[in-house]
Amino acid sequence: MAAATIFYVERVPRAGETVALDGDEGHHAARVLRMRVGEPVMLCDGAGEVGDGVVASVERAGLSVEVTQRWSVAAAQPKVTVVQALPKSDRAELAVELAVEAGVDELVPWQALRCVSRWDAQKAEKGQRRWEAVARAASRQSRRAFVPVVGAPYSTAELAHLVRERAATGAVVLVLHESATTALSLEGDRLASAPSVVLIVGPEGGVADEELGVLTDAGAVPVRLGPTVLRTSTAAAVALGALGVLTSRWAAAPLEHKRVEPDGCQR
Repeated sequence: MAAATIFYVERVPRAGETVALDGDEGHHAARVLRMRVGEPVMLCDGAGEVGDGVVASVERAGLSVEVTQRWSVAAAQPKVTVVQALPKSDRAELAVELAVEAGVDELVPWQALRCVSRWDAQKAEKGQRRWEAVARAASRQSRRAFVPVVGAPYSTAELAHLVRERAATGAVVLVLHESATTALSLEGDRLASAPSVVLIVGPEGGVADEELGVLTDAGAVPVRLGPTVLRTSTAAAVALGALGVLTSRWAAAPLEHKRVEPDGCQR
């Protein structure tokens, strides 16, 4: 049996209530997927609240859904933030999409020295909105209860401040670097016990020496993924896959297996 299509709403109502699905989500449901009355759907607020429902009515601009069950999903631990140096325009969406499908919880764009793409104030606002849209679409594709947060772009100085703040709270902060002497796989013990992880991904030209010095002084540790050099658009996804195995993140059951039984127990 095919899994129910996921849609994101501001609030998942209680069982027995009806919610209107309009805007982009409603258009996608009614005009693209051509959903019909009685079809099963799944609703998420993007922050862990989930509900089962059925299509109650279909209009030109969207549809209404009657909720049959609602439950909460716990966030994966440790939380993972990816700091992504701005890729070239044709690779940026791929980088966001792959990172979201691999499980990232937060994305921070980074204007590194060697980035070919440069975001001025106008481009920064537009770029952030585009990354948010891609993250939402990738979350739906990968059936996530949580839509990753996309932050505003950081300079290297701002990133160093972020590294200090996160390291002070016990986070493991790693810079992916092809010349690092320590492999990511050797950080398993620290990663498994950390409350959160920050992965810093450099641009196509690599992290500049002066940037690496600033970040390591702030508390980041350079690590390499493996024997090959990856593109900036794929490195985060590969690293997230490694984290999924080195921590308990990928031990969690799929969303469909986390429904709550009538007695209140999660199955």
